[in-house]
Amino acid sequence: MTAVEQICHGSELDTLFPVPSLPPSVLCPQRYPGISPEAVAGLRHVLKDNHSKHHIFFNEQRFHNHIAHRALALYATGASGALIEHFYKQDSTHQLPAVEPPDVITKENFIERLGDDKYYAAYVTFFTKSIDEIGVSATLDEYIFSKTYNLVEGRDASIQPVTLIRCLVGVLHPLIHVGYGTEFGIPGMIAEGLAMACTHRSHGLMFLPSSLFERGSPIAVEETAARLASLLLNRKTPTASELDQLKRNHAFSILANIIQDPQFAPKEREKYINDLNGLIKVHGADIWRYAEQWTIDLTQPGEIERKMEECIWTNTIIYAIGGWSGETGFTANFFFMHLVTSSLFLPSLLSYLSQDSQVMLLRAYLTMALAWWISRGGPRLDIHGFLKATSPPPSSEDEVPSTANSFLDIIQSGITHPNDHMLKIQRAFAHFSSLYGGRPKGYFNGTELEGAEALDGTLFLRAARLTDDYMSQDTSSWSTDFSAMD
Repeated sequence: MTAVEQICHGSELDTLFPVPSLPPSVLCPQRYPGISPEAVAGLRHVLKDNHSKHHIFFNEQRFHNHIAHRALALYATGASGALIEHFYKQDSTHQLPAVEPPDVITKENFIERLGDDKYYAAYVTFFTKSIDEIGVSATLDEYIFSKTYNLVEGRDASIQPVTLIRCLVGVLHPLIHVGYGTEFGIPGMIAEGLAMACTHRSHGLMFLPSSLFERGSPIAVEETAARLASLLLNRKTPTASELDQLKRNHAFSILANIIQDPQFAPKEREKYINDLNGLIKVHGADIWRYAEQWTIDLTQPGEIERKMEECIWTNTIIYAIGGWSGETGFTANFFFMHLVTSSLFLPSLLSYLSQDSQVMLLRAYLTMALAWWISRGGPRLDIHGFLKATSPPPSSEDEVPSTANSFLDIIQSGITHPNDHMLKIQRAFAHFSSLYGGRPKGYFNGTELEGAEALDGTLFLRAARLTDDYMSQDTSSWSTDFSAMD
């Protein structure tokens, strides 16, 4: 493979990496104070320089180039342009150079070249052209959520295109990369993320059925985006009894049912520790059947937002409570961390999708989250024990708290932390707290997950504090070991 700097004219790079826009939905993370012309200039330089010089994978194992992720997280939390440039210099030292592709990608050879990382730059060019011609929403609908680019009749399962699955493999990095593009309005990030998905191996994974890609809703992207962004005062709020009805087959209940299923008993789960692909090949259809039971009732106002919230809470308890035990305390797991950081982008991704594609994404995403939990041993979710152990000590009525807002300190610490994932997960927890921090105990009454009725909106601050403490220790690195979570 020949290393080459990807040649783009200045005007083309400016179009691919414009000044970041406001988020597409009120449910997306909002920007912190501190953004300046210097920060905008620093960010755009990093995004354009990284795009021109580096491959999306930084080694032969296809570990991911995170430069743009850290740069955008820094920008969103008010970091200076100098700090954005500082971390770019640090993060660029271990990247692979951009590679000249052997050929161009066209509709005719699109499927045949899937999984070949030599064609990364060619897929970027292909998606850049598609976004320019038909827009982001139509590009996603056609190449990620259509049957044409997922399941080809008569084609062997091992070589199906499965582009939606490719977006979810690689610890969800393609989805995260595209999500940065939709959150910040950066076409180049979306093209890169889709090209990343296309150059990931599918490993012959086929856990999504053909029926998922049958379209039935005529509701267009514009209407679904408007619904996500609509003001709550203009909506009918469900009554308590209606909310209880909507909680049937909640994501928590799906998780509880898997815990009770003998085929996913602890001894069975141990067979697939560190083997996500093996788990999905054997039990992918079983996990999918559970995800299929997850109720998504589109006749109910606000249903997509509720299902998105369920994913966020589910991933947070897998990470925080699944990472905690009474014996060993908290362990910040690398793979569960990505469940949390990826869920931050659900609001912006859903804003760009038609209703059918929204449902496809949510079901496929929940399936992958459940698979990751099982493949890490399905650690116990001791909600009551976790809440008791992580409750702050009581303070007297006259005592003035030394910290007015814990999340401000946590974000500040994340901005300068040497680990590039630290700020990303803390930004996610801060945003989830802003959306759902007011949820009271009892909010999850009616779900089948043991202890869920005791959860409240403090979960996100508890998780952020535990992460801050764990990553402030001497190691300052995420655990990839399941045994600490037994």
